[in-house]
Amino acid sequence: MSTQTDQPQGVDALPGRRLPKSVREFLETEASGGILLLAAALIALVWANSPWSASYQSLWHTDVRLNFGRYVLQGDLHHWVNDALMVVFFFVVGLEIKRELVEGKLRDPRTAAMPAIAALGGMVVPAALYILVTAGGEGSRGWGIPMATDIAFAVGVVALLGRRVPASLKLFLLTLAIVDDIGAIIVIGAFYSTDIQPQFFGAAAALIIVILLLSRSGVVWLAPYVVLGAALWLVTYASGVHATIAGVVLGLLTPARNMVPSSVARQWAADLDDEPTADELDAMTRLARHSQSPAERIAHVLHPWSSFLIVPIFALANAGVQIKSDSFDGPGAAAVTGGVMLGLVAGKTLGITGAAWLATRLGIARLPEGANWGMMAAIACIAGIGFTVSLFVAELAFEGGALQDAAKVGVLAASLMAAILGAIGLRRACRPEAGVEA
Repeated sequence: MSTQTDQPQGVDALPGRRLPKSVREFLETEASGGILLLAAALIALVWANSPWSASYQSLWHTDVRLNFGRYVLQGDLHHWVNDALMVVFFFVVGLEIKRELVEGKLRDPRTAAMPAIAALGGMVVPAALYILVTAGGEGSRGWGIPMATDIAFAVGVVALLGRRVPASLKLFLLTLAIVDDIGAIIVIGAFYSTDIQPQFFGAAAALIIVILLLSRSGVVWLAPYVVLGAALWLVTYASGVHATIAGVVLGLLTPARNMVPSSVARQWAADLDDEPTADELDAMTRLARHSQSPAERIAHVLHPWSSFLIVPIFALANAGVQIKSDSFDGPGAAAVTGGVMLGLVAGKTLGITGAAWLATRLGIARLPEGANWGMMAAIACIAGIGFTVSLFVAELAFEGGALQDAAKVGVLAASLMAAILGAIGLRRACRPEAGVEA
């Protein structure tokens, strides 16, 4: 005989304020996806440095063409992963940013102050340290690499400690990483877009206006959004602005409010007869669907695909760095690796912790409920796991060659160091005798 209780399990069981259901699902998907992401990265690294390395290079340089009458889109498989498949990842990022802005911590400026200020410090200090190390050399273009935080890996590391970590601290990390993503998107769009073609901006603006009008008019049929989204990707790609920005824009344009209040759906369900007719069941299905916002419905479908397929494929395509004795012989290569590592490990820890300390001393914000400064420093270190977005920026900053490989080695090494040091620090800080400082 089993006994059921109302005690929360898993993420719910974490100390501190209970997390909303949508946030719990997001964190659990990211944590699980982080395992596949790590496996894909290790496979890529071993494969690229094995006797079969030629097959790795051959696979990702396979030419892929799409013909649309007179128009041809052409590139190797690596290019399609980075410029097309990753649009879905950034679309999911855009959806999560929109959710946070509408109903999450970013909705309330006072509540968002701590993670936003901490994230700003965690972007500025790593970039400054990188610039200091590369000292205006050939590698200085990679200053955006150590600014990013990989949500999947970071959440996965925190999840290893289970119930020890306050739920409010986990929510702080999620919000900080989302603000980090906003910063990374701005950096990619403003500084890592090349060969800008302004004549396409008008077409992109027109498409955005049409999508916005459809959204405001209450159109929920997905077909026109898919067609317009594909068109927006094409004109963004042609404009020279990195095409993944189209994914973020589409995510931000997706309605994040329910079209039908959930209370209405629950009341309607309660009023149904014991044996409802087919028409009533059909109406109930539509009502239930519309009681969720379009952003929530789409994220529920796409987020697992992004975490369990797209991001691991990206890691498989981009983490395969050949490590040789002469890997750092190129001018500035060693400085790039050192700058990335210093920025991600030391810069993130100092930047986030320092900005949070300053915010509390100025009375702008408070520590998350149940957290102490040891936990904050450990979380800041874990935020130094740059991985996915850092590798993505490395691809944009350096077009192949020794500098790109050096940057990727720095990202991989720094992410591993940040994960280990952060996990050890968080485990120690979360002991009962560590105490709480407000």
